[in-house]
Amino acid sequence: MINWEELKHIHVIRKLQQIIGQWFYAEVFFLDERGNVRNYDPYDRQREFKNPLCGNLLPKDQGREFLLNFFKETSERFSQDKENSWVMNGPLGFEKVFASKVTLDGEYLGAVIAYCHVEGSVPADKLQAAAQVMEQRGMDRELFEQAAQKMKSLNPAEVKYFYELVALVSQEITTFHTEISKREARIHALSNQLENRYSYNQMIGKSKPMQELYSMLDKVSSSEATVLIQGDNGTGKELIARSVHFNSPRKTAAFVTVNCSAFNENLLDSELFGHVKGSFTGAIKDKKGLFESAHNGTLFLDEVGDMTLTMQVKLLRVLQQGTLTPVGGTEERKIDVRVIAATNRDLKAMIEEGTFREDLYYRINVINIQVPALRDRKEDLPVLIDHFLLKSCKEKEVPLKQITARAMEKIFDYQWPGNIRELENEVERLVVLSGTDPKVGPELLSPRIRDAVASSGSGGGKSMSFKFAGKLKDALEELEKTMIKEGLRRTKWNKSKLAKELGISRAGLIMKVDKYGLDKRKLMRDAELAAAAAAAGGIPNGNGNKGEAA
Repeated sequence: MINWEELKHIHVIRKLQQIIGQWFYAEVFFLDERGNVRNYDPYDRQREFKNPLCGNLLPKDQGREFLLNFFKETSERFSQDKENSWVMNGPLGFEKVFASKVTLDGEYLGAVIAYCHVEGSVPADKLQAAAQVMEQRGMDRELFEQAAQKMKSLNPAEVKYFYELVALVSQEITTFHTEISKREARIHALSNQLENRYSYNQMIGKSKPMQELYSMLDKVSSSEATVLIQGDNGTGKELIARSVHFNSPRKTAAFVTVNCSAFNENLLDSELFGHVKGSFTGAIKDKKGLFESAHNGTLFLDEVGDMTLTMQVKLLRVLQQGTLTPVGGTEERKIDVRVIAATNRDLKAMIEEGTFREDLYYRINVINIQVPALRDRKEDLPVLIDHFLLKSCKEKEVPLKQITARAMEKIFDYQWPGNIRELENEVERLVVLSGTDPKVGPELLSPRIRDAVASSGSGGGKSMSFKFAGKLKDALEELEKTMIKEGLRRTKWNKSKLAKELGISRAGLIMKVDKYGLDKRKLMRDAELAAAAAAAGGIPNGNGNKGEAA
């Protein structure tokens, strides 16, 4: 659809309308695909008409209805015709109207109508007949005849030029609409790339560690500081690096990645800094390195902890001075690159061992991002599984599948050493093995997951183990009650501190305290009653009477 309102702001279109009005005393109207005039406001009393007949007809209700109905009928006939332009008699019979289509890919989007002009002298009988028609419609005959006499008569050369100008208006509208469509498509494509593929929303997770990560990324992305991303394999370090880049001021420039562990020292040297022709066997031409390829953009150095000490020195020089020298070269080259590094190794321990330079560590560790392992945010498992199920089922064009409760229990018991990458591969495997079955049971899980044993939780330095019989809900509630009770004692009834430890809101903790009867005063009262009963040789039972000790 054409944005007709925007056309009045296009300089070339406005200029063409002015020329047509001043030179040929004609008014240019834009009609949409339904024949409605889009550049005329009947309530605009300030508009001055260059065409005398428009100035006589449009300000009056009957004249306006007469002329606009003609335009609508013309548009309906015009839209069905194969011709791109029409010359026709006007509704009064003596004037000429020129119309030019606005089309895109063969689709009729509207028309430009120039009203009106006369060719040669107007026969008196036609003029009289038109005046009589207008008089019957309540128009002033004398004013109408005066307006008709002011019409400019065009010779053949002027008519040809007039038609070309009007057609040019429709061409400019088509060009404008085409460019706007291309721009919107480009914006939409970029939005999908920047906001969907690499937006923080694609880092699936609602757990507290992930919320803290999102908050950190919001602050980091707008800066130019060097970033070090640390985390286990498979946690999505490259996805985070891409998110930082595509939400930064450098987002329109290149994002270049290199895995430092994939090359030996010599190859990595050439890969990062480039080389000149003849610098070594096989260097048959100059080659630009990845640092130069990432100029004005971002270079992501994955597994930076696997660099040799020699390469670390060269990297430090680039970061400090912003210049590099290609392998075999003598001239320094200036670069402007933001570096994001990532590793799954303990760089501080490597510094102690002498395998990683301390000065480089502090240079790349301006901003540190710790990526939580999946085992530390298991509450995100359901939403991650739903995401990967939807993705895998869509790719394989099969109905959406569902993980059974028993299978989900096994998934929660497993520690996921391979993190998100391992989980995604497992979900894809389950979709394939389940065939046409809409539900995925525990028997389809990989043996390592199916046979996993749940690890014991820990808190306050003491391990807690539980043996429950009965329903899972009851067991979970008993565990929750025990954890809150022990936590309250450990934190000396500091609900804010305990709520933070448990990853819930303070209001949520208070509700659970009330639910399980863990109020401090109630527990103290129960303890006093128990002590009194013990001193008397019994324990109060549920009815307030003494019962036998277990």
